[in-house]
Amino acid sequence: MPPAAPTVPRAAATAPGSSKAWSVLIVSTLAFTVCFMVWMMFGVIGIPIKKALGLSATEFGLLTAMPVLTGSLIRVPLGIWTDRYGGRIVMAVLMAVTVPAIWLMGYATQYWQFLVIGLFVGLAGGSFSVGTPYVARWFPRERQGMAMGVYGAGNSGAAVNKFVAPALVVAFGWTMVPHVYAAIMLGTVIVFWLFSHHDPAHLVPAGTKFGEQLKALRDPVVLKYCQYYSIVFGGYVALSLWMVQYYVGEYGLDIRIAALLAACFSLPGGVLRAIGGVLSDKYGAHQVTWWVMWVSWICLFLLSYPQTEMTIATVNGPTTIHIGLNVYTFTALMAVLGVAWAFGKASTFKYISEEYPRNIGAISGIVGLAGGLGGFILPIMFGALMDLTGIRSSAFMLMYGVVWVSLVWMYWTEVRKTRVMGHEAPPSPLQHGGTQPA
Repeated sequence: MPPAAPTVPRAAATAPGSSKAWSVLIVSTLAFTVCFMVWMMFGVIGIPIKKALGLSATEFGLLTAMPVLTGSLIRVPLGIWTDRYGGRIVMAVLMAVTVPAIWLMGYATQYWQFLVIGLFVGLAGGSFSVGTPYVARWFPRERQGMAMGVYGAGNSGAAVNKFVAPALVVAFGWTMVPHVYAAIMLGTVIVFWLFSHHDPAHLVPAGTKFGEQLKALRDPVVLKYCQYYSIVFGGYVALSLWMVQYYVGEYGLDIRIAALLAACFSLPGGVLRAIGGVLSDKYGAHQVTWWVMWVSWICLFLLSYPQTEMTIATVNGPTTIHIGLNVYTFTALMAVLGVAWAFGKASTFKYISEEYPRNIGAISGIVGLAGGLGGFILPIMFGALMDLTGIRSSAFMLMYGVVWVSLVWMYWTEVRKTRVMGHEAPPSPLQHGGTQPA
């Protein structure tokens, strides 16, 4: 279990109505939206790059996943540095160092160059584990679910990317996208620094060692949160990267129409995270997460079914029946899945704020790492499965199996010991396992 650190004095927490608290929340959410937009850049520009370089589905999956790798691996140290030095300085420096890499992306011409530069661009994805503890500490505990949910709505940067990047690709070519994004990131750094604030009372005492905070990896409850988040966030990232080319390949759509429809998943999957935070504050993280898993399981079951031609012998001769989702039904199911995962992302971090209020930065970094690694591994597996089977919906078959395992695990460790519905359900179901506030 993670070591106990001195609790931040209640007086140090800025009142929820404070102009500083809301300024920090708003400008941090803006910064995270831009970072996520940049992080998901390959989801759109990867399509013309794939065509130009003649990439396979697996190679395309690796291309889109490279930024996700570094954005994931950097999350744990970023979360710890945020505890130690404060979110304002860490976020500003993080965004600033990505600007040169984003700009250079427009000059890459070979596959290996895209992979290497993508690793540096991916640092922007680490912004989540900086902003989450940063904004949470500006609000009292009963409002932290809301604050983290609003900040997490910056995931909608994936949808913003689908609106902006296709228009730039069609009008100017894909190389214009990283140049425009570099300029936007630079402007965001300036705005963030001007309107954010720092409170020394929010810092973890310097006596807390780096290695001591990493001991949270031994906590089975933290590992459980990692598993939840690898679905609701890792799956969200993976499908956000995968959906534009899926629409193009499966339904033969233009890249602009494909990106618009893909945004029906990405946009609610980001924006509605704030509502998930409010619901988690009101009903408890466990209830929200349990229903999220069930809705995900049903949606993924339907999305997994491949386009099928079936010939049936009838009294009037052979009859061929087509079974498969049309583009409208597919998009509707993806939108529902996006809403469910938006709520699930918020509820997972509500667990963390309840169970680890004094170590939010380190724990959120670890859980964010797990979610990000899911977003890295899944696109590669999507591509490998499609190369192996030739079935595009195999990506959803994989996600369906992962959610099924999660439901079984959650049932045996939580549901059998906790009321899922009703006023008697406690706000935190893991009081039998996790570290409790002193």
